[in-house]
Amino acid sequence: MTPRPSSPADPAAVVIAGAGPTGLTLAIDLARRGVPCHVVEAAREPAGNPRCNTTSARSMEIYRRLGLAGDIRRAGLPADHPTSVQYRTTLRGEEIFRIDLPSAGEVLAGAGRQEWPTPEPQHRISQLYLEPILERHANRLPGLTVERGTRLVEVRQFEDHAEAVVETAGVRRSLRCAYVVGCDGPHSVVRRGLGIRYEGVDAIRQFVSTFVRSPELGRLAARDRAWTYWTYGRGQASLIAIDGGELWLNHVAFGPDHDTAGEDPEQLLTEAVGGPVEHEVLGVVRWTGRRLVAQRYREGRVFLAGDAAHLWIPVGGFGMNAGIQDAATLGWMLAAVHHGWAPPNLLDAYELERKPVGEQFADAVNAAAHRSLAEVPPDIHLPGPAGERARTELAERLAVTEPHRYSPDGFSFGYHYAGSPLVVGGQEQPEITLGGHRDTPQVGFRLPHVWLDDGQPVLDVLGPDFTVLRTDPAADVLPWLGAARALGVPLTVAEAPGRYPAPLLLVRPDQHIAWMGGAQARPREVLRTVTGRVAVHPR
Repeated sequence: MTPRPSSPADPAAVVIAGAGPTGLTLAIDLARRGVPCHVVEAAREPAGNPRCNTTSARSMEIYRRLGLAGDIRRAGLPADHPTSVQYRTTLRGEEIFRIDLPSAGEVLAGAGRQEWPTPEPQHRISQLYLEPILERHANRLPGLTVERGTRLVEVRQFEDHAEAVVETAGVRRSLRCAYVVGCDGPHSVVRRGLGIRYEGVDAIRQFVSTFVRSPELGRLAARDRAWTYWTYGRGQASLIAIDGGELWLNHVAFGPDHDTAGEDPEQLLTEAVGGPVEHEVLGVVRWTGRRLVAQRYREGRVFLAGDAAHLWIPVGGFGMNAGIQDAATLGWMLAAVHHGWAPPNLLDAYELERKPVGEQFADAVNAAAHRSLAEVPPDIHLPGPAGERARTELAERLAVTEPHRYSPDGFSFGYHYAGSPLVVGGQEQPEITLGGHRDTPQVGFRLPHVWLDDGQPVLDVLGPDFTVLRTDPAADVLPWLGAARALGVPLTVAEAPGRYPAPLLLVRPDQHIAWMGGAQARPREVLRTVTGRVAVHPR
Protein backbone atom coordinates (compact mmCIF):
# COMPACT_ATOMS: atom_id res chain seq x y z
CA MET A 1 0.00 0.00 0.00
CA THR A 2 1.51 3.36 -1.01
CA PRO A 3 1.16 6.12 1.58
CA ARG A 4 -0.47 9.34 0.50
CA PRO A 5 2.07 12.08 1.30
CA SER A 6 0.98 14.84 3.59
CA SER A 7 1.02 18.44 2.52
CA PRO A 8 4.30 20.30 2.99
CA ALA A 9 2.23 22.75 5.02
CA ASP A 10 1.23 20.04 7.50
CA PRO A 11 1.39 21.98 10.80
CA ALA A 12 2.64 19.23 13.13
CA ALA A 13 6.17 19.85 14.37
CA VAL A 14 6.00 16.72 16.52
CA VAL A 15 4.04 13.51 15.91
CA ILE A 16 3.35 11.49 19.05
CA ALA A 17 2.36 7.83 18.88
CA GLY A 18 0.13 6.91 21.82
CA ALA A 19 -2.60 8.78 23.70
CA GLY A 20 -1.86 7.40 27.16
CA PRO A 21 -0.76 9.62 30.06
CA THR A 22 2.80 10.02 28.73
CA GLY A 23 1.77 10.94 25.18
CA LEU A 24 -1.02 13.28 26.25
CA THR A 25 1.12 14.99 28.89
CA LEU A 26 3.85 15.59 26.32
CA ALA A 27 1.34 16.88 23.78
CA ILE A 28 -0.28 19.27 26.28
CA ASP A 29 3.12 20.58 27.38
CA LEU A 30 4.24 21.11 23.79
CA ALA A 31 1.00 22.82 22.76
CA ARG A 32 1.14 25.17 25.74
CA ARG A 33 4.68 26.04 24.65
CA GLY A 34 3.45 26.85 21.15
CA VAL A 35 4.67 23.69 19.43
CA PRO A 36 2.09 22.18 17.03
CA CYS A 37 1.76 18.44 17.54
CA HIS A 38 -0.33 15.53 16.29
CA VAL A 39 -1.16 12.52 18.50
CA VAL A 40 -2.17 9.26 16.83
CA GLU A 41 -3.77 6.45 18.82
CA ALA A 42 -4.89 3.10 17.42
CA ALA A 43 -7.68 2.62 20.00
CA ARG A 44 -10.94 4.38 19.20
CA GLU A 45 -11.78 4.79 22.90
CA PRO A 46 -9.67 5.20 26.04
CA ALA A 47 -8.65 1.92 27.66
CA GLY A 48 -11.24 0.22 29.85
CA ASN A 49 -8.63 -1.39 32.14
CA PRO A 50 -7.88 0.63 35.32
CA ARG A 51 -4.12 -0.08 35.11
CA CYS A 52 -2.23 2.57 37.11
CA ASN A 53 -4.11 3.94 40.14
CA THR A 54 -1.73 6.55 41.57
CA THR A 55 -0.57 9.91 40.28
CA SER A 56 2.62 10.75 42.17
CA ALA A 57 3.39 14.02 43.89
CA ARG A 58 5.89 14.96 41.20
CA SER A 59 3.34 14.18 38.48
CA MET A 60 0.81 16.35 40.31
CA GLU A 61 3.38 19.18 40.38
CA ILE A 62 3.82 18.78 36.63
CA TYR A 63 0.04 18.84 36.16
CA ARG A 64 -0.18 21.92 38.38
CA ARG A 65 2.23 23.68 36.00
CA LEU A 66 0.02 22.59 33.09
CA GLY A 67 -3.15 23.83 34.82
CA LEU A 68 -4.63 20.34 35.29
CA ALA A 69 -4.05 19.51 38.96
CA GLY A 70 -7.40 20.81 40.22
CA ASP A 71 -9.46 18.78 37.76
CA ILE A 72 -7.42 15.66 38.46
CA ARG A 73 -7.63 16.02 42.24
CA ARG A 74 -11.41 16.38 42.12
CA ALA A 75 -11.73 13.10 40.19
CA GLY A 76 -11.22 9.51 41.25
CA LEU A 77 -12.29 8.42 44.72
CA PRO A 78 -14.94 10.43 46.58
CA ALA A 79 -13.49 13.45 48.38
CA ASP A 80 -14.02 11.89 51.82
CA HIS A 81 -12.64 8.45 50.94
CA PRO A 82 -9.39 7.66 52.81
CA THR A 83 -6.41 6.65 50.69
CA SER A 84 -5.17 4.30 53.39
CA VAL A 85 -3.61 0.90 52.76
CA GLN A 86 -4.59 -2.12 54.85
CA TYR A 87 -2.93 -5.53 55.10
CA ARG A 88 -5.31 -8.31 56.13
CA THR A 89 -5.43 -12.09 56.05
CA THR A 90 -8.51 -11.63 53.84
CA LEU A 91 -10.87 -8.68 53.47
CA ARG A 92 -13.20 -10.38 55.96
CA GLY A 93 -10.31 -11.61 58.10
CA GLU A 94 -7.77 -10.24 60.57
CA GLU A 95 -6.02 -6.91 60.16
CA ILE A 96 -2.23 -7.24 60.19
CA PHE A 97 -0.92 -3.74 59.44
CA ARG A 98 -2.16 -0.43 58.05
CA ILE A 99 -0.87 2.84 56.66
CA ASP A 100 -3.34 5.67 57.26
CA LEU A 101 -3.29 8.32 54.54
CA PRO A 102 -5.53 11.37 53.94
CA SER A 103 -8.51 11.70 51.64
CA ALA A 104 -8.54 13.97 48.60
CA GLY A 105 -10.86 16.31 50.51
CA GLU A 106 -8.37 16.67 53.34
CA VAL A 107 -5.62 17.48 50.84
CA LEU A 108 -7.80 20.04 49.06
CA ALA A 109 -8.57 21.62 52.44
CA GLY A 110 -4.83 21.92 53.07
CA ALA A 111 -4.75 19.98 56.34
CA GLY A 112 -1.12 20.04 57.52
CA ARG A 113 0.05 21.83 54.37
CA GLN A 114 2.92 23.62 56.12
CA GLU A 115 4.63 20.26 56.60
CA TRP A 116 4.13 19.02 53.05
CA PRO A 117 7.27 18.57 50.90
CA THR A 118 5.17 19.72 47.92
CA PRO A 119 2.16 21.88 47.12
CA GLU A 120 0.64 18.84 45.36
CA PRO A 121 0.69 15.58 47.35
CA GLN A 122 0.12 12.34 45.44
CA HIS A 123 -3.42 11.55 44.37
CA ARG A 124 -5.13 8.17 44.09
CA ILE A 125 -6.94 8.18 40.76
CA SER A 126 -7.43 5.32 38.35
CA GLN A 127 -6.07 5.74 34.86
CA LEU A 128 -9.71 5.18 33.82
CA TYR A 129 -10.45 8.70 35.06
CA LEU A 130 -7.07 10.36 34.47
CA GLU A 131 -6.85 9.76 30.71
CA PRO A 132 -10.22 11.37 29.82
CA ILE A 133 -9.25 14.48 31.80
CA LEU A 134 -5.98 14.74 29.89
CA GLU A 135 -7.71 14.17 26.57
CA ARG A 136 -10.38 16.80 27.23
CA HIS A 137 -7.69 19.38 27.97
CA ALA A 138 -5.69 18.30 24.93
CA ASN A 139 -8.71 18.75 22.65
CA ARG A 140 -9.14 22.35 23.80
CA LEU A 141 -5.62 23.45 22.91
CA PRO A 142 -4.87 25.15 19.58
CA GLY A 143 -2.22 23.44 17.52
CA LEU A 144 -2.87 20.02 19.09
CA THR A 145 -4.69 17.23 17.28
CA VAL A 146 -5.61 13.90 18.91
CA GLU A 147 -6.57 11.39 16.23
CA ARG A 148 -8.05 8.14 17.51
CA GLY A 149 -8.57 5.07 15.37
CA THR A 150 -5.28 5.80 13.63
CA ARG A 151 -2.23 3.63 14.10
CA LEU A 152 1.38 4.44 13.37
CA VAL A 153 2.81 1.98 10.86
CA GLU A 154 6.31 3.24 10.13
CA VAL A 155 8.69 6.13 10.78
CA ARG A 156 11.00 7.41 8.07
CA GLN A 157 13.88 9.75 8.83
CA PHE A 158 15.49 12.31 6.54
CA GLU A 159 18.20 14.87 7.06
CA ASP A 160 15.80 17.76 7.62
CA HIS A 161 12.56 16.07 8.70
CA ALA A 162 10.80 12.84 9.62
CA GLU A 163 7.66 11.21 8.26
CA ALA A 164 5.20 9.18 10.31
CA VAL A 165 3.27 6.74 8.15
CA VAL A 166 -0.15 6.24 9.75
CA GLU A 167 -3.21 4.19 8.81
CA THR A 168 -6.87 5.04 9.35
CA ALA A 169 -9.60 2.63 8.21
CA GLY A 170 -7.20 0.92 5.84
CA VAL A 171 -5.97 4.15 4.24
CA ARG A 172 -2.38 5.17 4.79
CA ARG A 173 -0.92 8.64 4.72
CA SER A 174 2.35 10.26 5.70
CA LEU A 175 2.63 13.02 8.31
CA ARG A 176 5.65 15.25 7.78
CA CYS A 177 7.16 16.58 11.00
CA ALA A 178 10.41 17.56 12.66
CA TYR A 179 10.35 14.81 15.31
CA VAL A 180 8.46 11.66 16.28
CA VAL A 181 8.01 10.44 19.85
CA GLY A 182 7.00 6.87 20.63
CA CYS A 183 4.74 6.85 23.68
CA ASP A 184 3.08 3.69 22.39
CA GLY A 185 3.68 1.32 25.27
CA PRO A 186 5.52 -1.95 25.80
CA HIS A 187 4.76 -3.24 22.29
CA SER A 188 5.93 0.04 20.77
CA VAL A 189 5.88 0.11 16.98
CA VAL A 190 8.30 3.02 17.16
CA ARG A 191 10.83 1.17 19.33
CA ARG A 192 10.66 -1.98 17.25
CA GLY A 193 10.96 -0.02 14.03
CA LEU A 194 14.20 1.46 15.32
CA GLY A 195 15.51 -2.01 16.21
CA ILE A 196 15.91 -1.01 19.86
CA ARG A 197 15.56 -3.86 22.36
CA TYR A 198 14.67 -3.86 26.02
CA GLU A 199 17.36 -5.05 28.44
CA GLY A 200 16.83 -6.41 31.93
CA VAL A 201 14.73 -9.05 33.70
CA ASP A 202 11.94 -10.46 31.59
CA ALA A 203 9.81 -11.93 34.40
CA ILE A 204 9.71 -10.92 38.07
CA ARG A 205 6.12 -11.91 38.88
CA GLN A 206 3.08 -13.20 37.01
CA PHE A 207 -0.24 -11.45 37.62
CA VAL A 208 -3.94 -11.97 37.14
CA SER A 209 -5.86 -8.68 37.30
CA THR A 210 -9.64 -8.79 37.47
CA PHE A 211 -11.80 -5.68 37.13
CA VAL A 212 -15.21 -6.17 38.76
CA ARG A 213 -18.39 -4.36 39.64
CA SER A 214 -19.59 -5.43 43.08
CA PRO A 215 -21.85 -3.30 45.31
CA GLU A 216 -21.57 -6.06 47.94
CA LEU A 217 -17.80 -5.70 47.99
CA GLY A 218 -18.26 -1.97 48.43
CA ARG A 219 -20.54 -2.55 51.42
CA LEU A 220 -18.03 -4.93 53.00
CA ALA A 221 -15.19 -2.45 52.58
CA ALA A 222 -17.29 0.44 53.93
CA ARG A 223 -16.97 -1.02 57.42
CA ASP A 224 -13.33 0.19 57.42
CA ARG A 225 -12.64 2.09 54.22
CA ALA A 226 -9.26 2.07 52.50
CA TRP A 227 -7.92 2.61 49.01
CA THR A 228 -6.09 -0.75 48.85
CA TYR A 229 -6.49 -3.96 50.84
CA TRP A 230 -3.60 -6.43 50.65
CA THR A 231 -4.67 -10.00 51.34
CA TYR A 232 -2.79 -13.29 51.45
CA GLY A 233 -4.19 -16.35 49.70
CA ARG A 234 -2.25 -18.68 47.39
CA GLY A 235 -0.98 -15.51 45.73
CA GLN A 236 -0.72 -12.09 47.34
CA ALA A 237 -3.63 -9.93 46.25
CA SER A 238 -4.31 -6.20 46.29
CA LEU A 239 -7.96 -5.20 46.17
CA ILE A 240 -8.01 -1.61 44.91
CA ALA A 241 -11.00 0.72 45.23
CA ILE A 242 -11.54 2.38 41.86
CA ASP A 243 -14.58 4.57 42.55
CA GLY A 244 -14.96 4.14 46.31
CA GLY A 245 -18.11 2.09 45.82
CA GLU A 246 -18.81 -0.74 43.42
CA LEU A 247 -15.77 -0.80 41.09
CA TRP A 248 -12.76 -2.87 42.19
CA LEU A 249 -9.52 -4.19 40.76
CA ASN A 250 -8.10 -7.43 42.15
CA HIS A 251 -4.38 -7.84 41.36
CA VAL A 252 -3.01 -11.27 42.33
CA ALA A 253 0.74 -11.96 42.14
CA PHE A 254 2.41 -15.32 41.57
CA GLY A 255 5.98 -16.48 41.09
CA PRO A 256 7.79 -15.70 37.82
CA ASP A 257 7.42 -19.27 36.52
CA HIS A 258 3.78 -19.72 37.50
CA ASP A 259 1.37 -20.50 34.66
CA THR A 260 -1.61 -18.22 35.30
CA ALA A 261 -3.65 -19.66 32.41
CA GLY A 262 -5.33 -22.10 34.80
CA GLU A 263 -6.11 -19.53 37.48
CA ASP A 264 -9.83 -18.83 37.88
CA PRO A 265 -10.39 -15.08 38.47
CA GLU A 266 -13.62 -15.84 40.34
CA GLN A 267 -11.80 -18.12 42.77
CA LEU A 268 -9.01 -15.59 43.22
CA LEU A 269 -11.55 -12.94 44.21
CA THR A 270 -13.20 -15.33 46.66
CA GLU A 271 -9.80 -16.05 48.25
CA ALA A 272 -8.99 -12.34 48.57
CA VAL A 273 -12.35 -11.49 50.13
CA GLY A 274 -12.46 -14.54 52.37
CA GLY A 275 -15.68 -15.90 50.89
CA PRO A 276 -17.92 -15.51 47.85
CA VAL A 277 -19.25 -12.08 46.94
CA GLU A 278 -21.73 -11.08 44.27
CA HIS A 279 -19.95 -9.41 41.37
CA GLU A 280 -19.80 -8.84 37.64
CA VAL A 281 -16.48 -9.35 35.88
CA LEU A 282 -15.70 -6.39 33.62
CA GLY A 283 -12.30 -7.55 32.42
CA VAL A 284 -9.45 -9.98 33.10
CA VAL A 285 -5.80 -9.42 32.17
CA ARG A 286 -3.01 -11.97 32.66
CA TRP A 287 0.36 -10.30 32.44
CA THR A 288 4.00 -10.37 33.48
CA GLY A 289 5.77 -7.90 35.77
CA ARG A 290 9.20 -7.07 34.34
CA ARG A 291 12.29 -4.92 34.82
CA LEU A 292 13.23 -3.67 31.36
CA VAL A 293 14.87 -0.52 30.03
CA ALA A 294 15.37 0.30 26.35
CA GLN A 295 18.93 0.22 25.03
CA ARG A 296 18.49 3.75 23.72
CA TYR A 297 15.89 6.50 24.18
CA ARG A 298 16.66 8.24 20.90
CA GLU A 299 17.73 7.61 17.35
CA GLY A 300 18.00 10.66 15.13
CA ARG A 301 14.69 12.49 15.04
CA VAL A 302 12.83 9.77 16.96
CA PHE A 303 12.48 9.49 20.74
CA LEU A 304 11.03 6.96 23.20
CA ALA A 305 9.15 7.81 26.39
CA GLY A 306 7.03 6.04 28.99
CA ASP A 307 6.52 2.28 28.70
CA ALA A 308 8.12 2.33 25.25
CA ALA A 309 11.37 3.24 27.04
CA HIS A 310 11.04 1.40 30.35
CA LEU A 311 8.81 -1.31 31.78
CA TRP A 312 8.70 -2.11 35.49
CA ILE A 313 6.75 -4.27 37.85
CA PRO A 314 3.91 -2.06 39.17
CA VAL A 315 4.38 -1.85 42.92
CA GLY A 316 3.31 1.79 43.23
CA GLY A 317 2.41 3.28 39.86
CA PHE A 318 6.04 4.15 39.16
CA GLY A 319 5.97 3.28 35.46
CA MET A 320 3.25 5.71 34.41
CA ASN A 321 4.63 8.45 36.62
CA ALA A 322 8.16 8.02 35.27
CA GLY A 323 6.64 8.42 31.80
CA ILE A 324 5.12 11.72 32.89
CA GLN A 325 8.60 12.78 34.08
CA ASP A 326 9.98 11.76 30.65
CA ALA A 327 7.39 14.02 29.03
CA ALA A 328 8.28 16.98 31.27
CA THR A 329 11.96 16.71 30.30
CA LEU A 330 11.50 16.07 26.59
CA GLY A 331 8.76 18.69 26.22
CA TRP A 332 10.84 21.73 27.11
CA MET A 333 13.79 20.49 25.06
CA LEU A 334 11.72 20.01 21.91
CA ALA A 335 10.09 23.40 22.43
CA ALA A 336 13.45 25.15 22.88
CA VAL A 337 14.74 23.70 19.62
CA HIS A 338 11.48 24.39 17.79
CA HIS A 339 11.52 28.07 18.80
CA GLY A 340 15.20 28.43 17.97
CA TRP A 341 16.60 29.47 21.34
CA ALA A 342 18.51 26.19 21.68
CA PRO A 343 20.35 24.17 19.02
CA PRO A 344 19.35 20.62 18.04
CA ASN A 345 22.36 19.43 20.11
CA LEU A 346 20.23 20.08 23.18
CA LEU A 347 18.15 17.01 22.38
CA ASP A 348 21.16 14.74 22.93
CA ALA A 349 20.71 15.41 26.64
CA TYR A 350 17.28 13.74 26.82
CA GLU A 351 18.71 10.22 26.84
CA LEU A 352 21.70 11.30 28.94
CA GLU A 353 19.32 12.56 31.64
CA ARG A 354 16.40 10.16 31.52
CA LYS A 355 18.03 6.78 30.79
CA PRO A 356 20.17 6.74 33.99
CA VAL A 357 17.07 7.69 35.97
CA GLY A 358 15.13 4.89 34.26
CA GLU A 359 17.81 2.34 35.09
CA GLN A 360 18.06 3.43 38.72
CA PHE A 361 14.29 3.46 39.13
CA ALA A 362 14.14 0.01 37.58
CA ASP A 363 16.58 -1.32 40.18
CA ALA A 364 14.80 0.44 43.06
CA VAL A 365 11.35 -0.75 41.95
CA ASN A 366 12.64 -4.29 41.43
CA ALA A 367 14.13 -4.34 44.93
CA ALA A 368 10.90 -2.94 46.41
CA ALA A 369 8.88 -5.61 44.61
CA HIS A 370 11.06 -8.41 45.96
CA ARG A 371 10.67 -7.05 49.51
CA SER A 372 6.95 -6.37 49.31
CA LEU A 373 6.03 -9.57 47.47
CA ALA A 374 8.29 -11.86 49.53
CA GLU A 375 6.81 -15.10 50.82
CA VAL A 376 4.34 -14.76 53.68
CA PRO A 377 4.13 -17.55 56.28
CA PRO A 378 0.85 -19.47 56.06
CA ASP A 379 0.65 -19.36 59.86
CA ILE A 380 -0.88 -15.86 59.62
CA HIS A 381 -4.20 -17.61 58.97
CA LEU A 382 -4.04 -19.75 62.11
CA PRO A 383 -6.27 -19.02 65.11
CA GLY A 384 -4.83 -18.53 68.58
CA PRO A 385 -1.33 -17.55 69.73
CA ALA A 386 0.48 -19.09 66.76
CA GLY A 387 -1.49 -16.99 64.29
CA GLU A 388 -1.13 -13.86 66.40
CA ARG A 389 2.62 -14.35 66.58
CA ALA A 390 2.91 -14.84 62.80
CA ARG A 391 0.81 -11.74 62.10
CA THR A 392 2.90 -9.66 64.50
CA GLU A 393 6.12 -10.76 62.81
CA LEU A 394 4.66 -9.94 59.39
CA ALA A 395 3.51 -6.52 60.64
CA GLU A 396 7.04 -5.76 61.79
CA ARG A 397 8.33 -6.61 58.33
CA LEU A 398 5.66 -4.53 56.60
CA ALA A 399 6.47 -1.53 58.79
CA VAL A 400 9.92 -1.51 57.18
CA THR A 401 9.07 -2.34 53.55
CA GLU A 402 5.80 -0.52 52.90
CA PRO A 403 5.73 3.15 54.04
CA HIS A 404 8.21 4.40 51.41
CA ARG A 405 6.38 2.43 48.78
CA TYR A 406 3.17 4.36 49.40
CA SER A 407 4.80 7.73 50.16
CA PRO A 408 7.79 7.51 47.81
CA ASP A 409 9.32 10.97 48.24
CA GLY A 410 12.61 9.76 46.78
CA PHE A 411 10.84 8.76 43.58
CA SER A 412 9.07 12.11 43.33
CA PHE A 413 11.77 14.50 44.53
CA GLY A 414 15.04 12.56 44.73
CA TYR A 415 15.67 11.81 41.06
CA HIS A 416 18.15 14.17 39.46
CA TYR A 417 20.28 15.21 36.52
CA ALA A 418 23.39 16.15 38.52
CA GLY A 419 25.61 14.50 35.90
CA SER A 420 23.90 16.15 32.94
CA PRO A 421 25.91 18.35 30.58
CA LEU A 422 23.01 20.82 30.82
CA VAL A 423 23.70 21.72 34.46
CA VAL A 424 26.61 23.64 35.95
CA GLY A 425 28.13 22.54 39.24
CA GLY A 426 26.38 19.21 39.66
CA GLN A 427 28.05 16.83 42.10
CA GLU A 428 28.22 13.04 42.13
CA GLN A 429 25.16 11.70 43.90
CA PRO A 430 24.22 8.36 45.50
CA GLU A 431 21.84 6.00 43.76
CA ILE A 432 18.20 7.05 43.67
CA THR A 433 15.96 5.35 46.23
CA LEU A 434 12.19 5.36 46.58
CA GLY A 435 12.23 6.79 50.07
CA GLY A 436 14.92 9.32 50.83
CA HIS A 437 15.51 12.79 49.45
CA ARG A 438 17.14 16.00 50.62
CA ASP A 439 15.00 19.12 50.83
CA THR A 440 17.98 21.45 50.38
CA PRO A 441 18.64 22.81 46.87
CA GLN A 442 21.12 20.85 44.77
CA VAL A 443 22.13 21.38 41.16
CA GLY A 444 20.34 18.92 38.88
CA PHE A 445 17.49 18.29 41.34
CA ARG A 446 13.95 19.61 41.27
CA LEU A 447 13.73 22.94 43.11
CA PRO A 448 12.64 22.11 46.69
CA HIS A 449 9.21 23.35 47.62
CA VAL A 450 8.79 26.29 50.03
CA TRP A 451 5.83 28.51 50.82
CA LEU A 452 6.38 32.21 50.12
CA ASP A 453 5.21 35.09 52.32
CA ASP A 454 2.05 35.56 50.25
CA GLY A 455 1.11 31.88 50.66
CA GLN A 456 2.13 30.85 47.16
CA PRO A 457 4.36 27.83 46.60
CA VAL A 458 7.66 28.79 45.02
CA LEU A 459 6.93 26.53 42.02
CA ASP A 460 4.04 28.84 41.09
CA VAL A 461 6.27 31.91 40.64
CA LEU A 462 8.61 30.22 38.17
CA GLY A 463 8.32 31.27 34.54
CA PRO A 464 7.41 28.88 31.71
CA ASP A 465 11.02 28.68 30.49
CA PHE A 466 14.19 29.51 32.43
CA THR A 467 13.88 31.43 35.70
CA VAL A 468 16.46 33.29 37.78
CA LEU A 469 15.19 32.90 41.32
CA ARG A 470 16.58 35.65 43.56
CA THR A 471 16.74 34.87 47.26
CA ASP A 472 19.00 37.81 48.19
CA PRO A 473 17.33 41.12 47.23
CA ALA A 474 20.80 42.68 46.77
CA ALA A 475 21.83 40.16 44.10
CA ASP A 476 22.15 41.78 40.67
CA VAL A 477 20.07 40.09 37.98
CA LEU A 478 20.71 42.63 35.20
CA PRO A 479 23.69 40.65 33.80
CA TRP A 480 21.42 37.61 33.52
CA LEU A 481 18.73 39.53 31.69
CA GLY A 482 21.30 41.02 29.34
CA ALA A 483 22.93 37.67 28.58
CA ALA A 484 19.53 36.01 28.03
CA ARG A 485 18.47 38.80 25.67
CA ALA A 486 21.68 38.50 23.69
CA LEU A 487 21.28 34.73 23.36
CA GLY A 488 17.53 34.83 22.74
CA VAL A 489 16.81 32.67 25.80
CA PRO A 490 13.42 33.40 27.43
CA LEU A 491 14.15 34.22 31.08
CA THR A 492 11.92 35.21 33.99
CA VAL A 493 13.09 36.77 37.25
CA ALA A 494 11.26 35.62 40.39
CA GLU A 495 11.74 36.43 44.05
CA ALA A 496 12.03 34.07 47.02
CA PRO A 497 13.70 36.22 49.70
CA GLY A 498 15.65 34.24 52.27
CA ARG A 499 14.27 30.89 51.22
CA TYR A 500 17.46 29.24 49.90
CA PRO A 501 21.16 29.44 50.86
CA ALA A 502 22.37 30.67 47.44
CA PRO A 503 21.68 34.29 46.38
CA LEU A 504 20.60 33.16 42.89
CA LEU A 505 19.30 29.92 41.42
CA LEU A 506 18.79 29.27 37.71
CA VAL A 507 15.79 26.97 37.31
CA ARG A 508 15.03 25.08 34.09
CA PRO A 509 11.62 24.88 32.42
CA ASP A 510 11.10 21.45 34.04
CA GLN A 511 11.68 22.99 37.51
CA HIS A 512 15.12 21.40 38.01
CA ILE A 513 18.03 23.57 39.19
CA ALA A 514 20.54 24.23 36.40
CA TRP A 515 22.95 26.40 38.42
CA MET A 516 23.15 28.14 41.79
CA GLY A 517 25.57 30.75 43.13
CA GLY A 518 26.14 34.45 43.45
CA ALA A 519 28.10 37.38 42.04
CA GLN A 520 30.89 35.15 40.72
CA ALA A 521 28.61 33.79 37.99
CA ARG A 522 29.26 34.27 34.30
CA PRO A 523 25.68 34.38 33.02
CA ARG A 524 26.50 34.08 29.33
CA GLU A 525 28.63 30.96 29.85
CA VAL A 526 26.04 29.39 32.13
CA LEU A 527 23.17 30.06 29.72
CA ARG A 528 25.18 28.72 26.79
CA THR A 529 25.81 25.50 28.72
CA VAL A 530 22.28 24.92 30.00
CA THR A 531 20.77 25.44 26.53
CA GLY A 532 23.11 23.00 24.80
CA ARG A 533 25.22 25.55 22.92
CA VAL A 534 28.23 23.85 24.46
CA ALA A 535 28.63 20.34 23.03
CA VAL A 536 26.33 17.93 24.84
CA HIS A 537 28.13 14.78 25.92
CA PRO A 538 28.26 12.55 29.02
CA ARG A 539 30.46 13.79 31.82
